[in-house]
Formats: sequence, C-alpha cells, structure tokens
Amino acid sequence: DLLGGVVDVWTPSRPLLASNLDLLLSHCVLAYQTMMVYCYNSPSVIDNIITSTACSISVVVAVACCLGNLLVIWAVWTSGALKQPTFCFIVALAVADLLVGFVTIPLAVLLGVHINTSFYGCLFMCCMTILLEGASVFLLLAIAVDRFLRVYIPLRYKSTVSKKRSWIVVAICCLAAALLSFTPMFGWHKTFKKNTFECRFFAVIPYEYFVNFLFFGFFLPPLAIMTGLYCYIFLTTRRQLRANIGVASRSSTYYQKEHRLAVSLVLVLGLFAVCWLPLFIMVTVRLYGHDDMVSSGAVDIGVLLSHANSAVNPIVYALKIPKIKEACRNLWRRVYCNREQQQSEQNNTDKNSNVEHTGTNTISTNDSTAENRSAT
Repeated sequence: DLLGGVVDVWTPSRPLLASNLDLLLSHCVLAYQTMMVYCYNSPSVIDNIITSTACSISVVVAVACCLGNLLVIWAVWTSGALKQPTFCFIVALAVADLLVGFVTIPLAVLLGVHINTSFYGCLFMCCMTILLEGASVFLLLAIAVDRFLRVYIPLRYKSTVSKKRSWIVVAICCLAAALLSFTPMFGWHKTFKKNTFECRFFAVIPYEYFVNFLFFGFFLPPLAIMTGLYCYIFLTTRRQLRANIGVASRSSTYYQKEHRLAVSLVLVLGLFAVCWLPLFIMVTVRLYGHDDMVSSGAVDIGVLLSHANSAVNPIVYALKIPKIKEACRNLWRRVYCNREQQQSEQNNTDKNSNVEHTGTNTISTNDSTAENRSAT
C-alpha cells in the first residue's frame, strides 16, 4: 500500500507540485519507519543473514581444520615423537579436531539450513556433533593428568605411563564421549509427532541435557580439575627452577622443558574454554531465562566459534611445541627447495633449448652461404 501511494504520487500525468513532493516525502518516511519496525519485531530476517554467513565461513573453517590437523599428525609421525605418551594424546586430539572438519561442521551446516529428515535421523546427527566435543574435553583432561604425573613422580613416570597405557586411555576417553553424546538416543530427547520435519539442534535436544548434563556435569568439573593440575605444575616447575638457579644440571633442564610444554598446553586449554564457553552461557541463559533473550543468530555465532577452536589448535602446536615446530620447518624447507630445484631445472632446460635453437640457425645459415658460394 505504501509503494502504491508513492507510485500514485510519482506519475507523469500529474504535475509534481510542492504538495505532491511533501506527500512523496511523507510516504518515504513512513515506509522507512515501517521497515525499521519490521526488522526490529522480526529478528528472523537478521538471524537468517547471520546463519547464511556462518554457514559460508564454516566451509573455510572446515578446510582449515582438515589441512592444519593433517599437518600436525604428519609432523608428529615423522619426528618420531609418537613414542612419547604426551604426543599420543596430542595426536588423538588432532584426530578429533580433524573429524570436526570432516564430520561435525558439515552436519552443523545441514542443521543450520534446516533440512527435512526423520526424527531419529536428526537426533543421530545432533549426537554426532556432541561426540567430538566430549572427546576433546576428556583428551585435554588426559593430557593434564599426564603432565601432572610427569612432574609429581618424575622418577617413576616412565614405568607408570607407557605408550600402550596411553592408547588405552585414549580408547577409554573416546568410549566415554560416545556414551555421553548418545544419551539422547536412549530417551532423553524432545518428542515430535510428525514423521519428517525441519531438523534443528534444539528441536530435538533438550536445553536441560545440554546445560545441566553437559555443561555443569562434564564441562565445568574437568575444566576446574585441569586448571588445578596446571597450577600445581607451574608452581612446582617454578620452585624447582628457582632452587637450581646458576646450576647446570639435568633437573633444571628437565623442569625447563616441562614448564615450556605446560605453557603451550595451557594455551590450548585456554582457547578451548574461550571458544566453547560463549555457546554454553547463551544456552544457559535460554534455559533459565527466555528464548527471546538470545537470538538464534547469536547461537550460530557461538557454534561457529566452537568449531574455529579445532582450526586454531594446529597453529598453537606449530608455534609452541618444539618437535612439531621443527617438523613443520623441515616440511617447508623441503617444499621450498623442491620448488627452487624445479625452477632451476626449468631455467636450464629453457637455456639449453635456446642454445640448441641458436646453433641450428647458425648451421643452416652457414649451409646456405656455402651453397651460394658454390653456385657462384
């Protein structure tokens, strides 16, 4: 109706007088006010834009997750560090982050576009997105316990923590994460009567499960335990280093290495908490407040931030952990040297072809000159 009024004013058959200009301006102002009220009262428009943008960025994050974590796995494998228990856990965490790029992010994109599927198919996809988050929490806790034992019982550490036992712990972490994430499949889910519907995460997963069970039960307690363990590690290593100031001994070198590695792993833990806490806090506000207090667009940004954590971890490994850093440097040198070698070979080939071409032209010129002389 507003646009119709504007068109009625703006017609060639009627003279555009001052009164018509005032009427046109009033229609435009009213249309602008109506659009602003619509956008304010209909946040779904903005939420749809945010969701589509988040889905586009998720593709880039998925590629970064896959490439970065494949590089970390390759670096640990080639450096021979996989024999050490700590790097077994780091590789397992990198595999979990790799699967985030291969599995979780594509499933999250499908959930974001609200595909039509069966109820249990949607529920299974939602449980799969929770699986790798639970595995990451348990693996980070295993790494913290491993570092704690390294400092708490340094003399008995090698006999207590072996490579075989480390992989057993990794298997236990994955099994516990599977049991934790697939709990909704056994009945703790929302009911839905239709056979097919638009699949959305919180259309099948209850807020109570996500907040009270996951957040309060299996996210915050391990986070508190890990914080306490790393505080003990830092206090112990600092005390030992101060006691050995000015003394070049094996113990001081040992505690220096432990301190540096602990700093790197604490950075990984801190990034994990920073990337996941906003999502949990927003869902907690929704549970104990109202759904309108947190828009779906804000939740989509929180989900994207949690996925970005899997893409950031390889950067921390490559910059902070010496063995992985050295392996990445060797890979870069190998690739760079191969490029230079290929370029030099290509240049030599071009030079040889030019020389051969020049020589052929010279020979042909000499032959033609000799024929002319003989003819003369």
